Amino acid sequence: MLKRLRSLLSFPSPSRGLAGLAVALALVAGAAHGSEKGLVLGVFPRLHASETTTRYTPMAEHLSERLGIKVTLVVSRDFDAFWQGVEEQRFDIVLYNQLHYIRSSRTYQVVAHNKEFGKSTLAGALYVRKDSNITSLAQLRGRTVLFGGGEDAMIGYIAPMYLLLKAGLTRNDITARFAVNPLNSVIGVARKLADAAGSGDAVVEQPALRKAINTDELVVLAVTEQLLHLPWAVRRNMPSKLRETIQNALVDLENSESGRRVLKSAVLSGIGRAEDKDYNPHRIMVRAVAGSAALP
Repeated sequence: MLKRLRSLLSFPSPSRGLAGLAVALALVAGAAHGSEKGLVLGVFPRLHASETTTRYTPMAEHLSERLGIKVTLVVSRDFDAFWQGVEEQRFDIVLYNQLHYIRSSRTYQVVAHNKEFGKSTLAGALYVRKDSNITSLAQLRGRTVLFGGGEDAMIGYIAPMYLLLKAGLTRNDITARFAVNPLNSVIGVARKLADAAGSGDAVVEQPALRKAINTDELVVLAVTEQLLHLPWAVRRNMPSKLRETIQNALVDLENSESGRRVLKSAVLSGIGRAEDKDYNPHRIMVRAVAGSAALP
């Protein structure tokens, strides 16, 4: 079982897109910080790099046309490389998870949020197999929980861990393991490699997951309150007029045929406006799970 679990921790994303050459070109093209001649769009690597390139290249092209400024997509090879880019402010526009935004909110300002599968929100959830006989959070004491992503995964780790804390369990009461993404954590539980999976409440709607497993074999054990979806942010030192233009360009995508094609490529149903206070509920969970030191 341990050997199978290890293989799952590096299990590639079920979706694949362009070949490695396209990814390499994207990395080279966007290696430098946005200059006077252009802006850099950074997208966090929750998907395989080639899939990220496929999904968000049309977004970069659309923004370039709308802004009249070249927008170059950067696809980071892993989370460490991506976060280094955030810390060094090498991205002018960035799509990342809610915890990433909270940690970088002194240097980045949120302007919008994703809408996925027709929803502006999502929740953290804990999944178990229907045949596991696990019906309460208390029964996870001493069991293995496979979280979707690392300890900086807002929906895959922070939110599910918050559920456990509210039920009286601590990190020491479970055996925590981490899959590379929320889809793989659920796949692990479906394949009986862990007792529970920390993921998002909408993960079972992902076509890639439905192709990989029979989602009817799973049940949601617990779910958090709904939280505003993934944030889009820009550097705080960006001129206000440019910031507003970027925000309008993102929000207006669903109002035109060309914009809807961009959204379809990114597997989004829309993008809505957002402001900093919208992420205060997320901050409560982060403080409970990771402590005040995790907040700026």
